[in-house]
Amino acid sequence: MKRAAPTPPAAPAQPLLSPTVSVLLGLAAAVIALAGLYFARELVGPLVLAAVLVIICHPVRFPFERRGWPSWAATTMVIVVAYLILAVMVALLFFAGTQFARLVVDYADQLEQTVDETLALLQSLGIEQQAADGAASLLDPSTILSFASSLSGTVLGVLTAFFFLVAYIIFMAADGARYARAGQHFGASIRPTVTRVTVFNAGVRRYYVVNATFGAIVAIIDGLALWALGVPAPAVWAILAFVTNFVPNIGFVLGLIPPAILALVIGGWPMFFAVVAIYCVVNVTLQVLIQPKFVSDAVNLSLTLSFFSVIFWTFIIGPLGAILSIPLTLLVRALVLEGDPSKKWLRWLSGDVDAVDHPVPTAQGDTPPAR
Repeated sequence: MKRAAPTPPAAPAQPLLSPTVSVLLGLAAAVIALAGLYFARELVGPLVLAAVLVIICHPVRFPFERRGWPSWAATTMVIVVAYLILAVMVALLFFAGTQFARLVVDYADQLEQTVDETLALLQSLGIEQQAADGAASLLDPSTILSFASSLSGTVLGVLTAFFFLVAYIIFMAADGARYARAGQHFGASIRPTVTRVTVFNAGVRRYYVVNATFGAIVAIIDGLALWALGVPAPAVWAILAFVTNFVPNIGFVLGLIPPAILALVIGGWPMFFAVVAIYCVVNVTLQVLIQPKFVSDAVNLSLTLSFFSVIFWTFIIGPLGAILSIPLTLLVRALVLEGDPSKKWLRWLSGDVDAVDHPVPTAQGDTPPAR
């Protein structure tokens, strides 16, 4: 009997797309998604803010559920706490913005005099007229008033979207209770996804707890220092320092400019430099040297990525992007990187030290020293 010829092994399946084409398609999809976020920023910003508030407040339900409260009652407490946080933040921003505008009007004459003196000083130092005019324009009352108006405008923008926030918070708080039971319904198959969501939520909560804690410390110290120097409305600048502390890296500068300008108008250059020196010592020590360590431990993001995320998300979704930049960056990392084992090195580049499971052997079987 003639033996049948062996069947040749099947050729390995070729990928449908080359790696280069896949990368280009991924980049194109990312650009389209970001463009959609940019044009829908008035809806996306409140949506993300509501999601962050619900994530922060979600653990409030657990003590009530342990006491036997029904699920709807525990969800109601989450919604109430979220609304209280939102109301307090809006009230603080509105108070700071309106008081700042009032101070600008009250000290308009002194501001104009300071502008003339600053312009004369810059010209005496040999600075060209155009550069001197540009520097002096920063002290112009209309410029400062427009800054205060923009701060109030941000608050009004939040109030305009209040209807969406109300709906988002109610729906997300209710869905949060349902999503928490996903592991019970789907078992081990859904466990990796649940773990990623849990880690993301915990990171967001830790980040805002750290920022709120350091922001309160900085606000108290700055407010007391400004009060001791005799700078008007120290409570306003303390509130501004607290709020701007939620803007990573550049928040310190945003909180410094208004009180420094007012100190220049009230007490001249000595008081101006005193305010700058106090802010630099307090804020740089706490916000630049100490706080980033706690933030890094809380969210595992590199300082470079944190700084870039503020600029990037502010451009994409507006002023709220500065405050929500870290949660948005964490969300992108959770969706894009954490589900793919081959992208652990990208997670490590982003600052996620947990991406490194074991030391990688080097030449001749050696391993790098433990950290």
